[in-house]
Amino acid sequence: MEKKVSPVKQLIYIVIGNIILAASVAYLVLPNNILSGGVAGVAVALQPVFPIDPVWVIDGLTIGFFVVGAIFLGKRFALKTILSSIIYPMLITLFSWTVTLFPAGTFALDPIIASGFAGVGMGVGLGLVFRVDASTGGMDILALLVHKYLKLNEGKSVMIIDILTVLLGLYTYGLQDALVGVLSVVVSGVMINRMIMLGSQAAMNVMIISDQWSAIRHELMEALDRGVTLLEAKGGYKEEFRPVVMCVIMQQQYPELERLVNAIDPHAFMIVNNVHSVHGEGFSRGLVQ
Repeated sequence: MEKKVSPVKQLIYIVIGNIILAASVAYLVLPNNILSGGVAGVAVALQPVFPIDPVWVIDGLTIGFFVVGAIFLGKRFALKTILSSIIYPMLITLFSWTVTLFPAGTFALDPIIASGFAGVGMGVGLGLVFRVDASTGGMDILALLVHKYLKLNEGKSVMIIDILTVLLGLYTYGLQDALVGVLSVVVSGVMINRMIMLGSQAAMNVMIISDQWSAIRHELMEALDRGVTLLEAKGGYKEEFRPVVMCVIMQQQYPELERLVNAIDPHAFMIVNNVHSVHGEGFSRGLVQ
């Protein structure tokens, strides 16, 4: 999520996120019985067993899980979630009503198409809300509990909870429908992480071990205009101390870095990691997780 987000911007993120999420559920998930995960997926999975209007199930679960979230995730979380817990059921009810204004079958799509686009919409909606440390309520509160206590990122947490929800529908709908639902779950998880990291700069952390560390350090600072950090390290074989050159670069700079290092020491040992969050001098904007 962003380092500093004004209250007005938080409100905008939450409202827009809920609109996108509710529209995805009302226009794609419910008309096509997609086992998408979340409270919508639970409502769809239970419909053959308990013939209750899925909209009412979604509304009831959203309110119930809000209470759980308020207890375990704290007052600050509850204050940010109460808005979603009010407007999300209202939006679901409103959008579901608008569906009845169209000819029957208007929103009936190929299951794969409906599942894929539903995953995109739900992921974008949830991701916008998660960026300001809030929730749309419902099953994603369980995902945030997993994130908090098991230290998994939000996207993976949502994916785990949603897959469990899809498995619930395996009994009532069968394997094919469950697999179609998994598609929306995977797409949604990917989109959540994309939205949470939206605006961050793609970067790489490179650690270089070489006898020519001084020359490499100089080239990285001069040719790439990047700062470096020297880490004291001790070799495990000869037990000799040798500096490790650490440098964080933008992804597009890596080919040039590799060329410079190989020109100085073709046998240099390099460790390269993708960096998903970076901020500070030399990087215009980053995200703090």
